[in-house]
Amino acid sequence: MALDPQLLEILACPDTHHAPLVHDAAASTLTCTECGREFRIEDDIPVLLLDEARTAPAVPGPHDTDQEDDL
Repeated sequence: MALDPQLLEILACPDTHHAPLVHDAAASTLTCTECGREFRIEDDIPVLLLDEARTAPAVPGPHDTDQEDDL
């Protein structure tokens, strides 16, 4: 059984920003569009507990480098 599309429309991140979640059916996860936390789905039930969420790896931006600029 898949998640109900109406349920997916109303689900939001349980953190204070309550941002929308993106469903990844292949990975059985819901990912927050604001903080990037991944919430697993077990037996078609979203586990929206902050303590059990995985933090998605940070993607380096164009200004994020480990090297210092030479002046």
